[in-house]
Amino acid sequence: MRGARPACQRVGRLSDVTDRPLRADARRNRERVLAAAQEAFAAEGISVPLDEIARRAGVGAGTVYRHFPTKEALFEAAILDQVEKITAHARELTAAEDPGTVFFEFLELLVMQGGVKRDLADALRGRGGEHPRTVSHDLKAALATLLSRAQEAGAVRPEISVDDLLTIIKGIFLAVHEAGADPGLRERTFAVIADGLRARRSQTHGNNR
Repeated sequence: MRGARPACQRVGRLSDVTDRPLRADARRNRERVLAAAQEAFAAEGISVPLDEIARRAGVGAGTVYRHFPTKEALFEAAILDQVEKITAHARELTAAEDPGTVFFEFLELLVMQGGVKRDLADALRGRGGEHPRTVSHDLKAALATLLSRAQEAGAVRPEISVDDLLTIIKGIFLAVHEAGADPGLRERTFAVIADGLRARRSQTHGNNR
């Protein structure tokens, strides 16, 4: 056919396709799939079938696969979306007037969320593929700021590092989830951890000299 371009030219590079912004309807479908996935993964973990996620989103399975080629890709996208929201909240708190109070309130929020969301627990176990980005640099930086300000205010033990804090958070998520994660257990777990993080009176006096 005259004027027809070779197939390779018509299709172009794969990156040309993936880099294009999604149409409005495709973007809405992706958001519906992601929201349904977060709800399903939070309740059932990564074992939930993709067909069930498609049903909850009100789309066909093909629509899910067009946006997320594997369940692992969808799981990671769902986790990263949550991490971005948590990070944004942490950033908002970094300028709070009472660093000690907001630090422990934020930590309590993480504990309460981690106990009821199986996807976060699964991610911390390493299920659903590799998750090196799950705890992103941005979240770590925001946590480091919250921690350092709380330490400067004499509310948190000075020897605790942000890596220590991340290890503690992971341990809390897994412990309360494995134990059934009833609200009372989560509250008791947080109380014990918070007590261990709080600066002792001698340390507080030393900071105030």
